[in-house]
Amino acid sequence: MTTELLAPLDLAFWHLESTAHPLHLGALAHFGTVPAPSGAEPADVLELLARRAAAVPRLRMRVREVLIPVGGAAWSADPDFDVRRHVREITLPGADFPAETARLAAELMERPVERGLPPWEMYLLSGAPDGSFAVLVKLHHALADGMRAVAIGAGIFDEIAAGRRPPRRSRTLPPHSPSSGLPGPGRLLGIARDRLGDLGRAVEVGASVVRASRLDGRPTAALAAHSSGTRRIATATLSLDRVHRVRRATGGTANDVLLAVVAGALRRWFDGRGLPLPGADPRALVPVSRRRPGAPPGPGNSLSGYLLDLPVTEPDPAARLAAVRRAMDRNKAAGPFRGAGAVALLADRLPPLAHRFGAPFASGAARLLFDLLVTQVPLPRSALSLGGAPLRALFPMAPLARGQSLAVAMSPYDGRVHIGLVADGAAVPDLDALADALTAELDLLDPPERGEEPGA
Repeated sequence: MTTELLAPLDLAFWHLESTAHPLHLGALAHFGTVPAPSGAEPADVLELLARRAAAVPRLRMRVREVLIPVGGAAWSADPDFDVRRHVREITLPGADFPAETARLAAELMERPVERGLPPWEMYLLSGAPDGSFAVLVKLHHALADGMRAVAIGAGIFDEIAAGRRPPRRSRTLPPHSPSSGLPGPGRLLGIARDRLGDLGRAVEVGASVVRASRLDGRPTAALAAHSSGTRRIATATLSLDRVHRVRRATGGTANDVLLAVVAGALRRWFDGRGLPLPGADPRALVPVSRRRPGAPPGPGNSLSGYLLDLPVTEPDPAARLAAVRRAMDRNKAAGPFRGAGAVALLADRLPPLAHRFGAPFASGAARLLFDLLVTQVPLPRSALSLGGAPLRALFPMAPLARGQSLAVAMSPYDGRVHIGLVADGAAVPDLDALADALTAELDLLDPPERGEEPGA
C-alpha cells in the first residue's frame, strides 16, 4: 500500500482528539464457545486474532506529518509494526462476565490510542466459566467511519479471513507523493486554483452550518457534561422482528422506529431521574454515509448527517414515532448536504492548516449543533464466527463530542438490534437505567405477544 494523504475529514478527526476526548470507534463482540473437538484455549484465539489483524493492510498504517500540504499528514506503513503491541488478552473474573466486560470496556475506551503507532487496539476478554469470550476493538475515527470500520474489523472473522488474499508489499512511491518533496510550479498553480474554489464552497457550506446552529449555545442540560475524561458503557438488545412489526404497522423505516425508541427511552430516563422535561426537544445528529450502496468502503471517512429533534416532550409513543418519521422524511427529501451534516462537508473544503489550528474551536462547537449522536452501524447479514466460536452479539460504540455526555450506536445482527451506549462516567452514572428504558419503550410500541420476552 502506498503512502497516502489523510482525507480532510480524517485530518479533522485526528486533530480534534485530546486526552479527555479520545476519538475512536469501538465494538464489543461477544462469542460463544469454540465447538468440540478443537477445544481451543484463549491463547489459541489470541494468536488467531493477532494473525488475522496483522493481515489487514490498513492496520499496519500509522500517521505521520508531511511538508506538503502545510499542516497535512499521511498514512504510511509502520516499518516496525508489531501486532503484539495492539492485540492483548485480559482475563476477567467469571462470576458476572457480561457485566465485567462492559466495565472493562469502559475503562479501555477512556484511553486514547498511542499516536506513534497504527491507531488501533484489540483486546481478547476471557474468563467466562462456560468458555465463551469477548473481543473489544478500538479504531481511531481518522482510520475509519462506521462502514469502513466494519470492513476492517470483519477481517478477523472466519468467513472473511478465509477468502482474503495475503497483504501485498508496499510499492515504490510515485513522484510528488507526500514524502517526495515540493511539487513543481504547475502543480502549485493548480493547488492554488483548487484552494480558491474550495474557499468559495466552504463559505456556502459554512452558512448552512450556521443556519443549523443553536446560537444561544444551550444544550439539553441532562445531556451536557463538563467532560470528566471517564467513560461508562451499557448495552441493550432488541428484537429486530418486533422492530419490523412496528414498521409494517406504521410505515417508515426500521431506523425511524429505533429513533423513536431512543426518544421514548430518554423521556422515561428523565422521569426516572426526577428531572423536568427539557423546554425543547434534544437534538440528535444521525450520521449518514456518503458512500454509494454496494460500493467498496474505500479509504477514509465519507460522512454527512441529519439533524433530528427527538420528540421526548411528546407523551404518546405512537405520536413520537409519527413525529420522527415526518422529520426524517423531510431530512431525506432535502438530502444530507445541509444543516449539521454540512460540518463533514465543510471539513472537506478546508485546507489542512485550518484543521490543525482550528481544532480547539471546532471541538467545542458540537454542542451548538446537537445534544447527542445516534448512529446505526450495519453488519454483514451472514452468520460470523472467530476460531469456530459463533458471534452472539456485537455492540458498537461511538465517540463522545466535547461537552456531551451520551452517544448511542446500534447494529442489527442475527435477528436482534444490539445497542451500545457510551456516556461520560461522571455525568451519567445511571446509564444502565437508560439501557433498560430502551427495552420498555419497544414494549410500548409493540406489546410482547404470548411467549415473547420483553424487548428481546
